[in-house]
Amino acid sequence: MAHMGFLAWLWYYLWVAPYVLLTGVVWGLLHRKLYREFPVFLVYAVFQVAQFVVLFAMARSSWTTPKAYFTTYALVQAASTALRFGIIHEILAQAFRTYSVFDSYARPAIRWVIVGLLLTGLGLAVISKGNTGNQEWFLLSVFERTALILQTGLLIALFTFSSYLGMSWRKPVFGFALGLGIFASVGLLKAAVDAQTGTVYTAYLDYVTMSAYHASVVIWGYYLLVKERQIATLASLDGLPEHAEVESWNHELERLLR
Repeated sequence: MAHMGFLAWLWYYLWVAPYVLLTGVVWGLLHRKLYREFPVFLVYAVFQVAQFVVLFAMARSSWTTPKAYFTTYALVQAASTALRFGIIHEILAQAFRTYSVFDSYARPAIRWVIVGLLLTGLGLAVISKGNTGNQEWFLLSVFERTALILQTGLLIALFTFSSYLGMSWRKPVFGFALGLGIFASVGLLKAAVDAQTGTVYTAYLDYVTMSAYHASVVIWGYYLLVKERQIATLASLDGLPEHAEVESWNHELERLLR
């Protein structure tokens, strides 16, 4: 009984705490005026807090029917997924804005990568042997898996390029990417296990995904609370080239790509 009591307490903590912390993330975005660079991330954070309030109230209410809760949950998931794609777009734009040559040549490549990942995600989700007893839940899980594959693939590409270019991990943009990457990768792992085992381990895996989201929010809060250093300081610490050198890199990369 004590063990079940602890799990129940942990469940409520992991359900509530991330959204309480997200209010601090919203404050940090507003306080540091980062909403100008990441307006979608601000909308996402506010939306997440609002949807939590709605779903929590519905879950605790006796008049809420399972169908009404599922419909609301599905709509919320669809909106959250769309906003996460918007965040990835913002992250990519901020990460490569200094390198104009990548902005010119990488965009078409990224579009084809997205198409490839989308087709791969749909294929893997449809042929997976998950629980298809409930058609509505099955379709929602297909949508979630496809989105997670897309997000994880795009974030892996971002981390690969950022490491190659020597971009600073002290900037908030990489904190946002890291938190989103942790959440997406753990969610993808859960989807893979669910596809093979059905709902056998769903209850336990929910603790893992909720903990991952909690960690993501903590990472976002940390990057917003730590004051960003001056660009000159970042350049001296991380070897980031000065403006003139960045221009030289752009010209050389453009010449090689041509």
